[in-house]
Amino acid sequence: MDSRAGERKNPNPNPNWAQLQQKLKSHRPRPSPTTNSTAEESAISSVLGKRKERSEPEPEPEVSPASVLSPTSDDCSLTKALAMDCEMVGVSSDGSKSALGRVTLVNTWGNVVYDEYVRPIERVVDFRTKISGIHPSNLKKAKKFWVVQKEVADMIKGRVLIGHALHNDLKVLLLSHPKRDIRDTSAYQPLQSQGRPKKSTQRSCR
Repeated sequence: MDSRAGERKNPNPNPNWAQLQQKLKSHRPRPSPTTNSTAEESAISSVLGKRKERSEPEPEPEVSPASVLSPTSDDCSLTKALAMDCEMVGVSSDGSKSALGRVTLVNTWGNVVYDEYVRPIERVVDFRTKISGIHPSNLKKAKKFWVVQKEVADMIKGRVLIGHALHNDLKVLLLSHPKRDIRDTSAYQPLQSQGRPKKSTQRSCR
């Protein structure tokens, strides 16, 4: 009985057997740390790459060349019809009164035939730069109001005048123009109807 119990407790009494087991354990292949780190790095980089791709903003659509206005001819002469636009600055104590700050005339072909900054008679209080685009430096060497007024009057005389809300431009110029020769886009019905909701033709039920 005692000999059997001893055999169960120590089935391999030979000391060489223990040494052999240790050698076998030492020669077993271990997983390479570089392999694991490389795999982890590649996994992280792939995730970061996906996140970066998602975070990149979409490219803005290119502006079509057809939407940019450009002259249709090199002719800079005074044509039968001229388009006019004026930019105003603010005068008076609070800048609420409008005065002429710049006037531009364009001929039928889209070429600028006149473009001048104007020095108002009264002191400028508000340049209204966000709307007018006029800076104080633009008016330092600007022409006097009376000079510009005469030059514009001579150019538009006997010609068709085109513009938007021309009564405001003529008012700051202290000029008048024959009504038959005015083409005001603010009073052109096809332009006025654009963007307005159509009236419902259905009758309300009572």
